[in-house]
Amino acid sequence: MASAALLLPLIAADPSAPAEQPASGALQREFAAAARQYRVPADVLLGVSYLQSRWDTHGGAPSVSGGYGPMHLTDVTTALAGVRSAAQSTEDARGDTSRPARTTERPVAATPSGATDAPVPARLRTLESAARLTGLPADTLRQSPEANVRGGAALLAAAQKDLGRPPSGDPADWYGAVARFSGADDAATAAVYADDVFAVIKDGERRTTDSGQRVTLAATPGLTPDTSQVTRLGLRKAATGPVECPRTVACEWIPAPYEEFGDGDYGNHDKADRPASQSVDSIVLHDTEGSWDTTIKLVQDPTYVSWHYTLRSSDGHVAQHVALKDVAWHAGNWYTNAKSVGIEQEGFLVSPDAWFTEAMYRTSARLVKYLADRYDIPLDRQHILGHDNVPGTTATTIAGMHTDPGPYWDWAHYFQLLGKPFTATARANSGVVTIRPDYAANQPVYTGCVSAAEACAPHGSAAVRLHTAPAESAPLVKDIGLRPGGDESTIDVNDGGARATTGQQYAVAGRQGDWTAIWYLGQKAWFNDPARHPTAVHSKGTVLTPKPGPAEVPVYGRAYPEASAYPAGVPVQAQAVFPYKLLAGQRYVVGDRVPGEYLYAPTFDTSVHRVVRGKEMYYEIQFGHRVAYVKAADVRLVPAPR
Repeated sequence: MASAALLLPLIAADPSAPAEQPASGALQREFAAAARQYRVPADVLLGVSYLQSRWDTHGGAPSVSGGYGPMHLTDVTTALAGVRSAAQSTEDARGDTSRPARTTERPVAATPSGATDAPVPARLRTLESAARLTGLPADTLRQSPEANVRGGAALLAAAQKDLGRPPSGDPADWYGAVARFSGADDAATAAVYADDVFAVIKDGERRTTDSGQRVTLAATPGLTPDTSQVTRLGLRKAATGPVECPRTVACEWIPAPYEEFGDGDYGNHDKADRPASQSVDSIVLHDTEGSWDTTIKLVQDPTYVSWHYTLRSSDGHVAQHVALKDVAWHAGNWYTNAKSVGIEQEGFLVSPDAWFTEAMYRTSARLVKYLADRYDIPLDRQHILGHDNVPGTTATTIAGMHTDPGPYWDWAHYFQLLGKPFTATARANSGVVTIRPDYAANQPVYTGCVSAAEACAPHGSAAVRLHTAPAESAPLVKDIGLRPGGDESTIDVNDGGARATTGQQYAVAGRQGDWTAIWYLGQKAWFNDPARHPTAVHSKGTVLTPKPGPAEVPVYGRAYPEASAYPAGVPVQAQAVFPYKLLAGQRYVVGDRVPGEYLYAPTFDTSVHRVVRGKEMYYEIQFGHRVAYVKAADVRLVPAPR
């Protein structure tokens, strides 16, 4: 394994450098030429590249795991040359006032000094092997898509030769070489990777890449690869243990410790009996803000925090740490933690071009689909949350909540993989919209990736900006929870105060020309939504509004029971009101209707743990960039125009 400092956030390619756009179709010809030169079936070469990068070049910038170009040739040592420390928000990951707060600021090395002293695994230096096999300079393999494809073809040909197999023209004969290309050190992950590549070859794919290239892989139905070849790779068998994963992913058991460590304190999760004790209602996606190695070390520290699963970027490998019946400390909100599953994905919010691989997107989607089926969780954005969509618990915790995975996570592609793409479900001028910009074309300017004032590299984004009026020159809407002093929101990459993200649904508050207004944090918020290039689709949805009478309705970050529901010995948890107001006449899209509920678990001894349920009912709503809760007694459901 690489050292803990090996995979820090990577500096993106220089956005000011002129980009030479090759003729559309040139990349397709480069795949064909490389396939002929190295006697690799073109379908195999295209399938491997799709699973790595979806044929994108990313402007020569490295991925999370130090991979370059359409073949994701890895050179993590070079990627280290541009590393920088990533500042973290702080929050109490447990989010429960019955215990002292514990922050989740993760220790990330500020410089790569000493990192090269640790051995770098072969999966993180495949570009070095490609350079040796092709005779091409390493820099050329990093920057030239044509050379990168040739390097990938050379690696596949070498793997086929090492397995003692001829350079067959039949893709079915290349299963072992494809499994080897994954770089996985365990047989299960290598096999899942190869299965995915051959699924792409069978089904076919076509798309326009980030450099404007049209690439097509024709379908080959009926292809039956020789899967037995993976047994001859000599790879280890992962420690499966009591893993809870679908059979379509490679999953190993790396347990988080449940132990006492002094003065009555313990960690790093809580024993429970879900779903018998409490229902599991949501799944929270995070990014690790650190390497695979760093992340695995952190989850094995009893004094730190925990989550249920970690996903590796380079090959989609999954590690489970906490049993699904137990409660992990990951989201910064105890109500959410008690009723959710937490998934950490290797990545960095502030590095837009430290891209996620298709292998990880696909594995993550399979895992989430499995969990959603297991717990009957709807596949929508009020149940499949980013950490940046989880609300604070009180007014004082709002500003410290984490902001990952951030605006560069491709929610549209993710939900396509889940089989739930965001499409119109209502006529034009409906009362609800689902945010859905074109990810690649939607490139709002963000700052804060490198320094506070410096613009981030241009990059596709899943988020749209929200203004106080229908004009780009209008100020951004304010978030009085993030900035109690009333300061305006910013375009910082970590500032979600004026941001709506793909898949989130909002009630329409008005339309004017190319602009649509939604109800957001108690105010009208406008986003650019031209008919010729829409950034939202018309949708069905249930909305609520305050009951007649009160001028405003209180909003909460958790659905806790009324005081009378708490039994003797369990301290009453105050239901803290947010500084936001849901005003008369405003409407918000409804997620779940849930009873007030609180898990009392302050000690290592589980015999004192209690689940408190009240009679007070709540609605979860899409209130701002984060979800929130209102009491059902304060509101009424109303039909939204369709």
